[in-house]
Amino acid sequence: MQKEETYKNALDTALEPVNPDKPSENIKLALSYDDVLLIPRYSSINSRSEVDTSTQITPNVRLKIPLISINMDSVTGVEMATKLANLGGMGFLPRFDKAEIQAQMATDVKKSGGLVGVAIGCKNGFMERAELLVKAGVDIITLDIAHGHMQKALDATRELKNRFNDVGIISGVVATYEGAKDLFLAGADCVRVGVGPGTICTTRTMTGCGVPQITAVMEAARAAREFKKTILCDGGTKSAGDVVKGLAAGASAVVIGSQFAGCDEANGELVVIRNGTKKHIRIFGIKLFEIAEWGSSEKFKRYNASTSKTEKIKQIKKDGSDKNGDYTDYIEGVESLVPYSGPLEGVVNKILAGVKSGLSYNGASTIEELWEKAEFIQVTHAGIIESGAHHVITTHSTHP
Repeated sequence: MQKEETYKNALDTALEPVNPDKPSENIKLALSYDDVLLIPRYSSINSRSEVDTSTQITPNVRLKIPLISINMDSVTGVEMATKLANLGGMGFLPRFDKAEIQAQMATDVKKSGGLVGVAIGCKNGFMERAELLVKAGVDIITLDIAHGHMQKALDATRELKNRFNDVGIISGVVATYEGAKDLFLAGADCVRVGVGPGTICTTRTMTGCGVPQITAVMEAARAAREFKKTILCDGGTKSAGDVVKGLAAGASAVVIGSQFAGCDEANGELVVIRNGTKKHIRIFGIKLFEIAEWGSSEKFKRYNASTSKTEKIKQIKKDGSDKNGDYTDYIEGVESLVPYSGPLEGVVNKILAGVKSGLSYNGASTIEELWEKAEFIQVTHAGIIESGAHHVITTHSTHP
């Protein structure tokens, strides 16, 4: 009888009317890159050359192009950061080296005359690390925390901004209006937006948490406009069109991983895979032996998530820190290969050509004007298929 009563009470509770004020009972629709397109608008722009891609990131940092390389060991090192800075963008150096090594890397990039940002965490000693980086001349310190909307991230942001007011402080990552708002209130000049959208990130699979990227950026952009500050679209872009969508949603720049990971300047190891077939040698129908006939070879570069097992093991060896016992066992990213794509400059130029065309389709000559004019539409699965090459056999892909 008691079990029946317990079951009845549980059933009554489950069948209560929906409370619209309870977040879990008010499920919202959220959209990512492939779910949307930008409606072409009237444009007076006659050429891509008329489009200005410069963008303000922090009060003291303005980039000529809205592209930043992500702070992952297999993407950004001194070479990547230096080259991208020379092209008008910026690299974020990874956080897992010892402080002295990070500072030296930043110094090496600054020798080229370019801008540089460096990622740090918020564990013990982070302020001493930041002090070294500021002395090395960094333009931006980016607080890199998987879940940026937590109290220790807010406290660290406040402490960094209070101590280093002349250095740009970028905090993140978050995926909501509230997360961006709280970081701005704590003193962040700019906020990184993107929980789990990356091509090699499995955070959403492992935790069930995240917000599809276009919605996340649009929500955080509301806070940026309120505080007259900026946000970065961080992760998941697969094409120049995705970069345009991230900017149109309200970002001042896009943080890129996979699109840069195949470049010569990326830190990832070059891997050559040779394609071959085995040929049987026969005499009078009797198989004597077989030889391998090698045909073409393909080049790839390693692109590993910072939260993959291989990278976590490297991190422990690098900084000598005493991580939690399960640090290398809890994984929120994969190890991968991306096609080799040659020099960074060629990839950047292709992306920029798409970005400039995207702005012109929206009748916008600047990124700020794009924010005002952009209008998204949601598309169906058929619309997604129609948006790319379809019903043909492609012989060569040139998408950046």
